[in-house]
Amino acid sequence: MFGVVLLVFGAFFAGCFSRMVSMPGTSYAGPAVAADAALEASLKVDVTQLAVGFGERNLDNAPDALERTATWLSERLTTLGYVVKEEPYQVGERTVKNLIVEKAGTSRPTELIVIGAHYDTAHGTPGADDNGSGVGVGLALASYVMKQAPARTVRFVFFTNEEPPWFRHASMGSEVNARATRARGDDVKAMLSLETMGYFTDEANTQHYPWPFSIAYPSTGNFIAFVADTDSRDLARECVRVFREKAKVPSEGASIPASVQGVDWSDHGPFWRQGYRALMVTDTAPNRNPHYHEATDLPERVDFRRLALTTEGLFGVIDALAN
Repeated sequence: MFGVVLLVFGAFFAGCFSRMVSMPGTSYAGPAVAADAALEASLKVDVTQLAVGFGERNLDNAPDALERTATWLSERLTTLGYVVKEEPYQVGERTVKNLIVEKAGTSRPTELIVIGAHYDTAHGTPGADDNGSGVGVGLALASYVMKQAPARTVRFVFFTNEEPPWFRHASMGSEVNARATRARGDDVKAMLSLETMGYFTDEANTQHYPWPFSIAYPSTGNFIAFVADTDSRDLARECVRVFREKAKVPSEGASIPASVQGVDWSDHGPFWRQGYRALMVTDTAPNRNPHYHEATDLPERVDFRRLALTTEGLFGVIDALAN
């Protein structure tokens, strides 16, 4: 009888696990290819400006750099043709702000696709990968979308205060934004958080996971990951399917309970808590990158070729979601 119980439990676990990790399409496994040279160069310029030009940028240690970064982002977005809306809020005696721009939808303008990335850094780090890479990709996607005519409105939000001590705090930028989004009743169909996206390696045994996910995913850290909660499973599957059709970089996806450690570690978490479908696009950060939250998180650690290839794949994802 005990053996039957174990068998039933094992089958149930296998079914649930398969549902979490099964994604459509096939991850790219072809030869290394060149990315668009202009896109790769632009990403390198933006990430270098963030990590070297501004360096550490956070409210505690480097508030002036944080403010200069916000000003620079606003100017970059204005140059792309957007009207920047600031979302200011008070933290102690200081005012911080999220930056919001939109490309209005042509036929379904009240339906929103939200693309977000945080521009602050952890204490003591210049943040090239975390999260200069996400901000750089966000700017590249904003440039791409400005030239399109999406059916749905595409909203880009550059968040402040994602890093500790603000993470999961009421003063976390995406928490402020997600609550305001819900309070307005905005019809967000999907939210993508661009988080720590530029560290890739072809060395063996460089990718790590909590058990049991190590049995389902590669041990080489050369892929981009789409990480969703169970309520956002359909969104993850759609994003991975389209990405695998378009991108020339390996990809993996998962739909995991939000209670699993690390699954909500970025700006998508607050949107889950407001009942929206959301996911994180990431290189998996501390599960791969030894420079995560270190002073060595510098532009020379970022693989700009593969970051550009990832961005090209995301062009197709946004097209699918917005149309």
